[in-house]
Amino acid sequence: MPEQHSGGTVMPAVLTLSKALYTVPEAMAVLSLSRSQLYREIAAGRLTICKSGRATRVSAGAIAAFVTILETTEVAA
Repeated sequence: MPEQHSGGTVMPAVLTLSKALYTVPEAMAVLSLSRSQLYREIAAGRLTICKSGRATRVSAGAIAAFVTILETTEVAA
C-alpha cells in the first residue's frame, strides 16, 4: 500500500517475494487476509491461482498484481 513520505509525496510500498509459488496459507500470511477473504478475492477475479492436481498455489506475480490493484483502488478512492 502507498506510504506517505515527507513533502506529501505518495510512494508505493515495495513488495519482496522470495518464492515463485505460495500455498494458500502462505498467501494468506503474505497478504494478511483470512482464508475466506482470500477465496473471495479469487472468486472476484482480483487474485489468480495455479492448480496442480488438487493443490492450489498463488504465484508471486499474482500476489504482486493483487497488491497493485489494491494500491490503484486506494489511490482512486
